[in-house]
Amino acid sequence: MKKNDITALHNKTIVELEKQLKDLLVELAQARMKKAAGKLKNTHTALLSDDVARVKTVLSMKKKAEKAE
Repeated sequence: MKKNDITALHNKTIVELEKQLKDLLVELAQARMKKAAGKLKNTHTALLSDDVARVKTVLSMKKKAEKAE
């Protein structure tokens, strides 16, 4: 994920972030299956894991901010 993409995460709504998280988790599961079959390098799954963590972080920040209001 590039810096512009990370900035764009902060502009998304909670619903959009949850959808993106779901899509990333599905993609990560598929990548792990491909890795187990020997068709994929480790770097791809690591990058996807990092993206999942970023989305989860922004999502939790937004939920806390919404709850505080």
